[in-house]
Amino acid sequence: MLDNDAIRDLVVGHGGAVNEGRSVRELIDDGELPRLVGCTVLEGKVSDSVFGEALVARGGKPIRLMFRNNRISTHDVGRGVIPFKDQVLAVNHDHMLGLVRDVLGSSQFEVSGLAASSTVIPAEDLNLVMLENVLRFYMAESSTSTSLYQHWLAAKEAGKKVMEYAGHELEVGQLRTNGQLPYLMDTPSTKDKVDRTVDAEYLVRAGVCTAAQYAEIRNSSLMAFGKVSQYLEGRGMVLVDTKTEHGVNSEGEVVAADELYTMDSSRFWRRDEEGALVVSPDGKPRSFSKEFARGMVTERGSQQFSVEQAREIAVRYVEGLQHITGLEFQPDLRPRDQRIVESVNLILDELM
Repeated sequence: MLDNDAIRDLVVGHGGAVNEGRSVRELIDDGELPRLVGCTVLEGKVSDSVFGEALVARGGKPIRLMFRNNRISTHDVGRGVIPFKDQVLAVNHDHMLGLVRDVLGSSQFEVSGLAASSTVIPAEDLNLVMLENVLRFYMAESSTSTSLYQHWLAAKEAGKKVMEYAGHELEVGQLRTNGQLPYLMDTPSTKDKVDRTVDAEYLVRAGVCTAAQYAEIRNSSLMAFGKVSQYLEGRGMVLVDTKTEHGVNSEGEVVAADELYTMDSSRFWRRDEEGALVVSPDGKPRSFSKEFARGMVTERGSQQFSVEQAREIAVRYVEGLQHITGLEFQPDLRPRDQRIVESVNLILDELM
């Protein structure tokens, strides 16, 4: 395992170089990825994707290539780049996918020889179900507007004894900051320009999904949450909450889309040898999640993380990965452009 000093040396010594490189669109325009010419390129906050009529697997399934990058976003604002974030989350996702693929299904193609750290993810181009499937087992302190914690604060301020959240009725006085909830709660949110936490009835009424589709998403996700929680218990960690996305594949099946149980989509807290939560000097649980980065945002608007802050976040990501997987982080130090081009060629050679 890399210790803290080794992780810091890695981040300081190679962090700048791994962030450097051209965008996917630039690589295509520069002729580095000729098989992607004419495809649609969608650039997101923290990942990009490419799809088009020419990208079809030999079996007839449409292909979507997803490209992880090192950008980080909090509160719907891009705040810069974090060294090794793309590789860390790729390995994180790959490890957890192995635990839950049989329960949640997956849009992802398996490609022989593709490293777990590959930041190019080959997947079937799904018909996405436009919701974020959020499960919560603790009321984590959070600054996001859709969080249970923020709704609870508002209910307390309004003097309410009972609050409703995503179709669940909760007694305000029984909830505690960072405390365990009465049960594992499904709390879906919309994928609008501004996300809203809603209940299942709203999703069906608005045509986002059918009642049967939501039941399948909910039930399979609850089972997957249990499997991951059981695994993490052996790693001295607790799964606090998670967010997954889903879509319908060419065979009409509802399967998981995008990343699963990563530190960007989930919260993980450490436990000590006696099973108690490890608490930082500020009294908060020792967390491996993007919430650590959110806590560094001290200004409204477009605050960017400093070089020092970006390095601290990178160290926390690598530490978290090693705790979650039990494996030493093995970074790919090749130039970013080379890694992307070679991964794309490997994927398309096998799938097409």
